Amino acid sequence: MENKIEYLLTGKYALFTDPVTKMGGEKCSYHLPTYQAIKGITESVYWKPTIIWIIDKVRIINKIQTEAKNVKPLMMDGQYGSNRHDLSIYTYLRDVAYQIQAHFEWNMQREDLAEDRDENKHYQIALRMLDKGGRRDIFLGTRECQGYVEPCRFGDNDSYYDKEQELSYGLQFHSFSYPSESGKPVLSARFWQTKLINGIMEFPRPEKCQYEREIGPSEYKIIQTNIKEVIE
Repeated sequence: MENKIEYLLTGKYALFTDPVTKMGGEKCSYHLPTYQAIKGITESVYWKPTIIWIIDKVRIINKIQTEAKNVKPLMMDGQYGSNRHDLSIYTYLRDVAYQIQAHFEWNMQREDLAEDRDENKHYQIALRMLDKGGRRDIFLGTRECQGYVEPCRFGDNDSYYDKEQELSYGLQFHSFSYPSESGKPVLSARFWQTKLINGIMEFPRPEKCQYEREIGPSEYKIIQTNIKEVIE
């Protein structure tokens, strides 16, 4: 049974924050969505602890455009323990549209959910959730950037970058390695050399990323649930 899904992701604005720009309290978006962001969006469409979504590739449909906005984020005053508003400039992506191709695999860390490994069931539910626009709200990087999903066929329609053979964006954040999926008691960040070829960004599998940095120790506790409730 094929468990691959394809969908169109659109939004008026997106903010896939480059961590380097957060040092001064301001944010600037990557030009391309990160693996972790697309994985989170796919999990908002449909997710259960039995499965892990693997993002295969993303096709950039619209021209990459940015827009800077003045914002007043709520800050915590450490000296007096009170809240205050600060003035910052956030740089967003504007008028974004992406075609996503992804598939799911079993989370082998959850042996307690082995009875729930019914590929056809999860695939059919994922398709139904796509038709309904997702099970949870879709956000493009941050909560203020609302997104929308709908089924599509990957490769249909023209992309602004169809004729661009290769655009290189250098080293960028890929995803986090969580203990709940890796089985290791550490939280790590993965990075990869980002390339856009003919408008398509093909992600390496998480374990195939060239660079990985350990952030610190992390524990994962499995909350015992009624397996019948999970399966239903």
